Amino acid sequence: MTAKPAAAAARATVYGYPRQGPNRELKKAIEGYWKGRVDAAALRETAAELRRGTWQQLAEAGVHDVPTGDFSYYDHVLDTSVMVGAVPGRHRAAVDADALDGYFAMARGTQDVAPLEMTKWFDTNYHYLVPELGPDTVFTADSAKQVAECAEALALGHTPRPVLVGPVTYLLLAKPAPGVAADFEPLTLLDRLLPVYAEVLADLRAAGAAWVQLDEPALVQDRTPAELNAAARAYRALGGLADRPQLLVASYFGRLGEALTVLAKAPVDGLALDFTESGAGNLDDLAAAGGLPGKRLVAGVVNGRNIWINDYEKSLATLGTLLGLADRVDVSASCSLLHVPLDADAERDIDPQIARWLAFARQKTEEIVVLARGLTGGTDTIAAELAANRADLASRAGAALTRDPAVRARTAAVTDADGRRSQPYTERSAAQRAHLGLPLLPTTTIGSFPQTTELRTARADLRAGRIDEAGYEERIKDEIREVLSFQEKAGLDVLVHGEPERNDMVQYFAEQLTGYLATQHGWVQSYGTRYVRPPVLAGDISRPEPMTVRWTTYAQSLTARPVKGMLTGPVTMLAWSFVRDDQPLGDTARQVALALRDEVNDLEASGTSVIQVDEPALRETLPLRAAEHAAYLEWATESFRLATGGVRPDTQIHTHMCYAEFGDIVQAIDDLDADVISLEAARSHMQVARELAAHGYPREAGPGVYDIHSPRIPSTEEAAALLRKGLEAIPASRLWVNPDCGLKTRGWPETRASLENLVAAAREIRAELPTEAA
Repeated sequence: MTAKPAAAAARATVYGYPRQGPNRELKKAIEGYWKGRVDAAALRETAAELRRGTWQQLAEAGVHDVPTGDFSYYDHVLDTSVMVGAVPGRHRAAVDADALDGYFAMARGTQDVAPLEMTKWFDTNYHYLVPELGPDTVFTADSAKQVAECAEALALGHTPRPVLVGPVTYLLLAKPAPGVAADFEPLTLLDRLLPVYAEVLADLRAAGAAWVQLDEPALVQDRTPAELNAAARAYRALGGLADRPQLLVASYFGRLGEALTVLAKAPVDGLALDFTESGAGNLDDLAAAGGLPGKRLVAGVVNGRNIWINDYEKSLATLGTLLGLADRVDVSASCSLLHVPLDADAERDIDPQIARWLAFARQKTEEIVVLARGLTGGTDTIAAELAANRADLASRAGAALTRDPAVRARTAAVTDADGRRSQPYTERSAAQRAHLGLPLLPTTTIGSFPQTTELRTARADLRAGRIDEAGYEERIKDEIREVLSFQEKAGLDVLVHGEPERNDMVQYFAEQLTGYLATQHGWVQSYGTRYVRPPVLAGDISRPEPMTVRWTTYAQSLTARPVKGMLTGPVTMLAWSFVRDDQPLGDTARQVALALRDEVNDLEASGTSVIQVDEPALRETLPLRAAEHAAYLEWATESFRLATGGVRPDTQIHTHMCYAEFGDIVQAIDDLDADVISLEAARSHMQVARELAAHGYPREAGPGVYDIHSPRIPSTEEAAALLRKGLEAIPASRLWVNPDCGLKTRGWPETRASLENLVAAAREIRAELPTEAA
């Protein structure tokens, strides 16, 4: 049957696009600028070339209006803070002296000034810089970046659609500035902020923008009546402006719920909605609200967060239903394509059959264009594409890779007892203290040490055949010896081997597990210039042989102090991969947990007494709606316990989490039943320690005292001051001393100095404690 053509030709568009360039040119240029090898003019030219290339590719693919303003040197929320003049007082002098250097100072800090706090962008692995606001904040418009990029696109013959973080989401993401009362609500600044947005919109209209996109993803979360009223007030004000472009309000990552009615009634010109993450929710809610008469609907029917090919027939059915609910229906991805790699065609090492199942940003753009053409002209106009799509979907569904009967039988046989330690924590902790003999306020690191140029060169030489396996392993042994020697001299109590053999905390394990596929060029931005290559979780998971035992055992043979075994937990293995979408996440998590359980048990059998299973993504993967939290946390915590529940009472299980909002998952942290947890706390000034105390968390914890995402070297006094704050919430008998996160991205000079200061701070605080604290 041929689909009914749309009343107006459907257009293809995207909300945003990856920034890095085909070969991560942006990363190299920015890091070169930081090191003084690239000047500001060259950095700006690299950025302009990348924008030109992106817009040209989108236009050639058939995209109608291209996003502008979504490009960023570091983070789009930080860009918004600059746009509205919300520069913290401690950074004002740096920004006034040099706007670019001041921008990076806010992102990374300097030796004298701390950076902005960093946390996760909703339930993704992208990190944003948290705005710091207070009752005295004065907003001022600075539309230079947005206007310049809009003008660039126009000059190149494109139709630009500037993209801004919406005012409501911006304020809901903000936190009280240091020194401001903790109960201050940034949303109370809305009426002060809206005139600044009005000025920016007027500037963009004057620059030639016909449409401006205002992103409001915060509205897919649970919102109070007051917050919904604020959204209504904001868009009445902005929609009522006389001097403005047409406004497209975009929301994504889930179902809008009550906020959909608010936005549908607002005097804006269009809505962009997610029709993948929300299931049928947004479609049903839109129909119940009476549609969007007289308005534009941008339908996000191509998943912008995962890499599997689109089901054309399913998407066309959704689009066909939407035709009667808006004045015009255009086609897009469900969110910015920032969250997927650039081009699947660059992957030469993946089986060609499997490669046809994958769609990165470039392929998703092509899918959007095909769907727009099919919606406009009917399915006959895309008959060949439909046939190929059906064949590719069938190929994946029937592939042997996706189902392993032995894995499924083992998963089905799991019992509740498999996920429980043999003794309660109080008994285990006594056995662990006796076994490990650690001092009060034990010091450790999170796991990784700097990945030097020499290490990366050795890895590249091995791949290229310039050295053999034996030569590579000698280089790894040399690095482990150096890392252990430094830790012993510095005075750390629980050591790590430094992970020199690992390329990434997820990819390293994925390459040794069945069911995973690794990419060569699948880079995705995590924060700033930090890019990761999430592996593709395509089939059932098992562990053919030990993955970490050899190197951990070697490290332990070099020292009498305990060396931690280091693993990545099941939830993080899912969250930082492109996960399969053909079975429930909980089922996949149990498969990964059982593979990790084998590794944990083998580490213990080899003599490892401390084993850390990192779960930094536990909070990140929390669903955005509270109604869905319990079901997620049940399987998430169960999978961690399944991975760790088989060890002896005197084996100490650690976990680690970083750069997320932990307050609303403290019970889940408790439910993990880990013996020790280390968490990010330096940028957030020990907030998590207070949250653990308020919950009555009974186990040991190490809130970080060294912010490793900044090049700053914390002084002994600074680390000691944070420890004192930690001790206000956590007793000395249960407090550990550690950095916020792994040290992979730091250089050796700053790592040495920072850890030496950290150990000195722990010794200073130990000396201050009363004897009975021990």
